[in-house]
Amino acid sequence: MPIDMPPQARDLLAIQGKAIARYQGAESGIDPRSMRSKVNGARWQRLQRGVYAAFSGDPARETMLWAALLRAGPDAVLSHQTAAERHGLLDAPAALITITVPASKRPARVKIRGVIIHRSDAILRTRHPAMLPPCTRVEDTVLDLIQIAPDFDDAYGWICRAIGRRRTTAGRIRLAMDSRKKMRWRREIAAALSDADDGALSLLEYRYVRRVERPHGLPAASRQARIRQRTGNRYLDNLYEVYGVCVELDGTAAHPEDEQWRDKRRDNASLVSGIVTLRFGFPELGDHRCESAAYVAAVLRQRGWPGPAHPCPRPGCPVAGATS
Repeated sequence: MPIDMPPQARDLLAIQGKAIARYQGAESGIDPRSMRSKVNGARWQRLQRGVYAAFSGDPARETMLWAALLRAGPDAVLSHQTAAERHGLLDAPAALITITVPASKRPARVKIRGVIIHRSDAILRTRHPAMLPPCTRVEDTVLDLIQIAPDFDDAYGWICRAIGRRRTTAGRIRLAMDSRKKMRWRREIAAALSDADDGALSLLEYRYVRRVERPHGLPAASRQARIRQRTGNRYLDNLYEVYGVCVELDGTAAHPEDEQWRDKRRDNASLVSGIVTLRFGFPELGDHRCESAAYVAAVLRQRGWPGPAHPCPRPGCPVAGATS
C-alpha cells in the first residue's frame, strides 16, 4: 500500500482491491495532479475511464470487479453471472462482468468496456447487506439468472446449484420470488422449488420426478438416500426402500472405462444388499420416459408394490400394459 497516501485513501484502497475512482481520490485527500503523475509514471494504471489501480502489475479479479463498479457509479452492484461467481455457483468466471444499476440512472445508456449492464428499480432491495464488492443476494441472483435463462432446464439448473451447494434454501428463493411483481415461469418455479425441497437437486432428478414417477402414478422415492455398506456410506439418487429398488440417473453420454467399472461395482454392491438398480440417462427421461416408467413399475410390482401405475396422457403410453 502506498505510504504517501492519506489514511482515508489507504483505507479505501484496502477495501476496493487497490482500485480507486478519480472522484474518490479527490474526496479522500489525493491531489488530482498526484494521481495523473502516478499514472503517467507507470506506478499506477488506468483500468476504466476515471478508475485506476494503485499498482503497476497485473490486476486481480477483485480489482477488475471494483473497477467496473466504480465506473458504473454509486449503487451499482455485481449481478447475474458475476454475482453467481461470487456466491460460488460458477466454477470459473465469465468473460464479461455483469452489473446492475438503478433503472433511473443517467445517462440512460452507459457503455463500459468488458461489462454487461442491467437496470432494475429493485436493486437496493436485492443487494446483499454485507458483501464486498457490492453484489446481489444469492436468492435474487438465482431469480435474475432465471429471468434470462434460454429455457426452463437452464433455469432449474440454477436452483439446483444454489440449493445443492448449500448457498440458500428453496424457502428463501420462494420468499424472494414472492416480493417480485413480475417473474418468468412463476408457477413452474414454485413447483420446482417444492421438488428441490424434496431432494430433486439435479435436472435429471427433476425430469425423473416430473416425467416418469408422478405422471405414471409410481410411488415417491427417497432422493439422495443414504445407505450403509461395508465400504462406507453411499447415496442413491432414487430409492424405493420398502421394495429394494433403486433408480440411478446418469447425465453423461459416455463414461471413461474407470467410471463404468465404478458404476458396476456400486450396482453389484447394491444387489448384494438386496437392492436392484435401474439406470437411466437423458434419453430414457426424454422421448423414452414412458418405457422407463414401465420398467420401474414392473420391477416394483415384482418386489411387492401393489400399484397400480397408470398411463400418462401421451398417446400409446405402455405403462398400463406393464402393470396389469
